[in-house]
Parts: sequence; C-alpha cells; structure tokens
Amino acid sequence: MMWNATDNVTVDPFSCYHPSVVGYRYFGVLWGSLVTAVGMSGNILTVLVFILDRRLRTHFNALIVNLAAADLLYCGLLQPASVDSYLHLHWRGGATWCRVFGLLLFLSNSVSILTLCLIAAGRYLMIARQGVYRLLFSGRGLALLLTATWAVGLASFGPLWPAFVFAPQVCTCSFHRTRGRPYSTVLLFFYFFVGLGCVGLFYFLIYWRVRAASRALLRYRISRRSSRKKPAVAEGEGTTEGDSGVQTQSCEISCDVTGSSHSAAEAGASKAAVSRTDQKAPAPAPAPAPAPASAPAPSPGDDGEFDRVTRMCFTVFLCFVGCFAPFILLNIADRGGRAPQVAHMFCANLTWLNSCINPILYAAMNRQFGQAYRVLLSRATQPLRRLCQR
Repeated sequence: MMWNATDNVTVDPFSCYHPSVVGYRYFGVLWGSLVTAVGMSGNILTVLVFILDRRLRTHFNALIVNLAAADLLYCGLLQPASVDSYLHLHWRGGATWCRVFGLLLFLSNSVSILTLCLIAAGRYLMIARQGVYRLLFSGRGLALLLTATWAVGLASFGPLWPAFVFAPQVCTCSFHRTRGRPYSTVLLFFYFFVGLGCVGLFYFLIYWRVRAASRALLRYRISRRSSRKKPAVAEGEGTTEGDSGVQTQSCEISCDVTGSSHSAAEAGASKAAVSRTDQKAPAPAPAPAPAPASAPAPSPGDDGEFDRVTRMCFTVFLCFVGCFAPFILLNIADRGGRAPQVAHMFCANLTWLNSCINPILYAAMNRQFGQAYRVLLSRATQPLRRLCQR
C-alpha cells in the first residue's frame, strides 16, 4: 500500500508518507548520516593504508579492499540518497535514478557476499590445499576472482532492471515484490542462503581442521615427553654424556626393517663396536625422532596471526548476517504487508550498519590494520596540530 499527505486522494508512487513514520524519519536521517560519515572515512582509510603500507599489500588484503570498495559504493552514493528520501518521505530522483539505485544496491550486496565467500574459501584452502590456494589466489588468479565478483553481481541483478521501483515500506528503491518473481526469489535464495551458508560451512571446516590438528599436535608432544622420561640404558648400565650416541645407534641396530629383534649379544657387540668408533671420532648428535603421521603440517605463517585474522574474518561474516537477518526474516514472515511500516524501516536501517562496521572490526581485531590507521591519521592531522601549537 502507498500513502501520501492527502489521505490517498491521489497516489504518489514515490511517496512513503504515513503518520506513523513522521517522527521516526528523523532517527533514520540521523542514523543514515552517521553511517555515511563513519563508512566513508573508515573504508577510505582501509583503501589508503593498503596502498601506502607495503606490509598490508598482500593477496589476502586485496579481498578486504574489494569489500571496502563495495561499502564505499553504498556509503558514498546510495546512503545519501536514502537519507534524502527519509528526510522528505519522498523519492526525489525520478524513475531512472530509482532503477539505477536499486541495481547498485543489490550489486553492492552481492559483491560483499561473494567476497565473504572468497575470504572464507581462501582461509580454508590456506591450511587444507596450499597448492590450490597459490593457484587461485595468486596475482592473476586473484585479479580474475575480484573482477568476477562485480561481473557476476551485475549479470545476476541486471535482468531485474524493469522491476526496480520505489518501495514505500522501506522508503527507498528496490525490486517489486511480485513483478520480478520467480527470478528475484531464486537470486535472493542463492545469495543470502546458499552464499552465506557456504561461508559458514568453510569456517566450520576451518574450525574442525584446526581442532583436529591441535589434538594431533598435543598427542605428539605428550608422546615425545613420555619417550624422554623412559630409562635409556637397560639392566643398570650407567648413563654418561657420551652414551647418547651409543644408545641411538644401538636402537637403530636392534631392529631391522622387518621389525625383528637382534639377540642381546649382538646388541652388546654392536655397542662395543660403536664405542671403539666413538673413541676415534666424535659421536654425532642424535637424530631427531621423526614426527608421526598424525602430526599436523605447519600452517602458513605464524599460527597465532592466522588464528587472529581468521577470527576477524568470521566476525565480519557474523556482523553481515546480523545486519541482514532481521530484514530478511521480516520480509519472509510478512508477505501480506501487514506489519507496521516503521518495523520495515527499522529493519532496513539495520542493514545500513554493515557498510560502516568493517573498518572498526579491522582496527580492533587486526594489529597491522590498527597500527596503519593510527599512523595515517597521525600524518593527516599533523598540519592541524602544528597550527594549533603556534
């Protein structure tokens, strides 16, 4: 249903006026303005530190920059238009700009979801299939993947161009609830359920693999400690500093490749022979015990840094889901449009938060990004501080 200020005497297709949202619109304007300011400054900082800081110019951080580019598209171009429509309770851009707005809105969301999928898949391949990771996330492969996120988003929502209209329930432009079906329903299911479900699955696989590797490493360390505590010399033989090489050699001689044992006399003769050899040449250091097959392969880079970055990426994913879940669930439950308009507008306002929260997470959960932010802000405000000191 559409409302206007003349009690429905004439129907304005670009009006979202209703007495119940007259006061709420000021909250929407304030909230949208804050999102625009924080999102623009934070995402611009993210792009700048990636360009200026050589340590941050990694293949993985290129995915972060792609996510920031999608958020910049929304904060810099789309969010101000939404704030204007909330302020006037009317879309003032006309039908063409409304369709462009709707297309860019879903392009930004689709790029964000596809980039989150690439981030999660990259974290998993980094520990599970390093060869595939180096192939897909190399310079050329990564460039193709990043370009594909924008091309796929544009190709998937481009056919909905005639269906993008002004939606009075959320006071912004979107696709028509019924005009774009069933294609729009399939797209939303693919992106928001299949796409985000794949992201969650990758993080579950990462957690499972890291947990299994941690258990294997713990068992390996326990076995090493228990083997060191066992008596190295049998039947009361003294242990001296020079016996370490003898003991290692006798252990190697006492068992052949088939697992059969030599007799005690053969082992004693072997020890004597090795002892005579040790008198002529210094005993070599004992060879380290080979790691068992269950011991985990070393993860790329520092394990602690990998865990911290993975937790940051997972938190970004959870925030994305948290921002969009209320809006999606409300639209599924309220197919008849019986819910209050202010409820639809509030859930739509929660989705705005996604475009500005990521830089805050980077600064709080990533040491390198946080340090780079502080350095760049310090350089940017240095002329102002010098002016104030005069």
